[in-house]
Amino acid sequence: MTIGGDGPADRVIAILRGSRGERLDAVCDTLLGAGLRYLEVTTNTPGWFGAVRRLAGTGAEVGVGTVRTPAQVDEAARAGARFVVAPGTNALVGARAAELGLAWYPGALSPTEIEHAASLGATAVKVFPARSLGGADYLREVRAPLDDIPLVPTGGVRIDEVAGYLAVGAVAVGLGGQLMGDALSSADPDLGALARRAEQALAAAS
Repeated sequence: MTIGGDGPADRVIAILRGSRGERLDAVCDTLLGAGLRYLEVTTNTPGWFGAVRRLAGTGAEVGVGTVRTPAQVDEAARAGARFVVAPGTNALVGARAAELGLAWYPGALSPTEIEHAASLGATAVKVFPARSLGGADYLREVRAPLDDIPLVPTGGVRIDEVAGYLAVGAVAVGLGGQLMGDALSSADPDLGALARRAEQALAAAS
């Protein structure tokens, strides 16, 4: 399975970031059961390592987010991650990911930053925070001269905006809080509602 492929499950990355980790496995299973396949579990979510290690042997494309140092790349690899994601572009992180055979999605925003990330070997560039600077309209403008660089808008993206981002050339979208709701902040999250939001995201990406 390749990010940005033909199927909707190739175009949505679920970003799991939260203050509580006791329901992390259940949340992951709910998202996979709804049809999502790309799960990014951030390093500042309690229990992330165990969750990634458990998912690594399944059919999920599981990665680790908020990876800011080479040491965190090593941890992600030990957990069995297939990719690492960062809020910014750190050349040392990218180099270590390449050494370990992991896909690397660094964060960037301006055209200069996006070009720099691509020049360092980014598998795709995470445009972050996408919504703060104009959403799909911003992506359309920066993609016009940078149409050879795969872009993944992330940051405040709503489910009802997924189709718009894909229409202007995003290869995939990253969905965090708008998808997750209270799934990783509540002791008793509504997993049924989470599954419905995941299904809506996949429908929007179809």
